[in-house]
Order: sequence, then structure tokens, then C-alpha cells
Amino acid sequence: MEYSISEMMSFTFMQRAMIVGVPVALCAALLGVSLILKRYSMIGDGLSHVGFGALALAAAMNLAPLHVAIPVVIISAFFLLRISQNSKINGDGAIAIVSSSALAIGIVVTSLTGGLNTDLYSYLFGSILALSKEDVILSLILCAIVLFLYIFFYHKIFSVTFDENFSLATGTNAKAYNMVIALLTALTVVLGMQIMGTLLISSLIIFPGLTAMRVFKSYRSVVLSAAVQSVICVVVGLVLSFYMETASGATIVCVNLACFILFSIVGAIKRR
Repeated sequence: MEYSISEMMSFTFMQRAMIVGVPVALCAALLGVSLILKRYSMIGDGLSHVGFGALALAAAMNLAPLHVAIPVVIISAFFLLRISQNSKINGDGAIAIVSSSALAIGIVVTSLTGGLNTDLYSYLFGSILALSKEDVILSLILCAIVLFLYIFFYHKIFSVTFDENFSLATGTNAKAYNMVIALLTALTVVLGMQIMGTLLISSLIIFPGLTAMRVFKSYRSVVLSAAVQSVICVVVGLVLSFYMETASGATIVCVNLACFILFSIVGAIKRR
């Protein structure tokens, strides 16, 4: 049965998906630009694997998934930042160790507790049916916090992103603002896991910034372009996933990929 757009939006699960998906896409795009420029873009992938491990533990203990995942992912983000800054293990190495370990723990716990149930499957690949009313309220509150902190610390984040040594020389506490970026990224990853899935949430962080950089060069224009096209890609992806009955996360990634290819073509023409 075919539905019109208005009929599609009459479904509660689609309303919830849009209400959560748009602000999460905005948060992911804004943070993604800084993470890409700092060559720390794979932190989203690492934290998403940590999130899966936390969700598996929550399912095994019959606890609310987000209530377990949020603190675990935040602590992991701080831990990743600390060991990459203060040890011989570089950022990519630290992410690989933590993410693979967390994923392995999650798989072992899942195996010991009866296998992959519907809820964990939804978190792996994303599902617009997985959002409850409580999840929506919590997500909106946390998205508002992320956006407020990003805007409030915008100039400091910009400074730390481009030249951390200069920021230190001018008296800016670069480590503190790196922690702020890590905190905001952790919250965004947890919030996006329900729609995107733990295996694909990192693409929501990486794709918009990289896509915008194909055409735009200034930091502000890249940030604005990434934010706009990220929101559009999520909305289009959710609509397509509804009509095609596909996993929401994978569909959103495919739309982002198409957008990346389009911007790459436009950028190549522009450079000529």
C-alpha cells in the first residue's frame, strides 16, 4: 500500500524519527568538521562499538539501554582522548584497541545471553521503530545541550581545531576544549545509534564534513554546508527507508554517499 507524505507523517514512529533525526544530524555534522580536521574522525566508529558493548550489557541486565550507554560512551571518549595524548599509542591505535575490545565483549555477552534479539539488531543497523517517547524526550534534551555547548564554545573549538599549539600559547586550555569535543561527540554517537545503528553512526559524523569540503574551503562555509546537507540527507533517508522498507541507517548512508559523489563532481568542475 502506497502512502502520501502526509499519511506517512501521521505515523508516530516517523514523527519520532524526524524529531530525533534532524537535531542528531545537525550535531553530528557540526562536530564532524572539527574531528576530520583534527584527524580524529574515526572516534565515532570507535565509540559506536563501545556503545554496542554497553547495549549488550544493558540487555543482559534488563536495564534501559540509553541509561547504560550514555555514561559508558562518555567515559570511553575521555579515555580515548587521554591515552592518545599521554601515551605512545596514537589516536587511531587507541580507537582500534578500545573499539575492537568493546565489540568483542558485546558479542560474547550477546552469545551468553541467548543471542541477538530484536532490540540489539535494531541498534546494530538502525530502526525508526526503536524510538520510544522517553527516548525522544531524552534525545531532544541532550541534543539541545550539545548544540548550546557547541555554539557557546564555537571560537575556542575553532582555535583548538586549527592550531592547538597556538591556542596553548595564547592561554587557551586546549585539553579542556578537546574534552568538550569528546563529550559532545560521545553524546551524539549515543543519540544517533537508534536511527543509524552502531555500525553506521560514524558515517553521520564523517560524511557531511568531507562532502562539504569537496566544494567549500572556509571553515564557516564548510560547517554551514555540512549542517544543511546532513539534515537533508537524514530526512530523505528516513523517507526512503519508509517507502522501501529498508534499514534507516543504511538508507541514510546511501543518500550521504550520493551527496558526496555529487559534491565531488561539482568540486572537480569548479576547480577547472
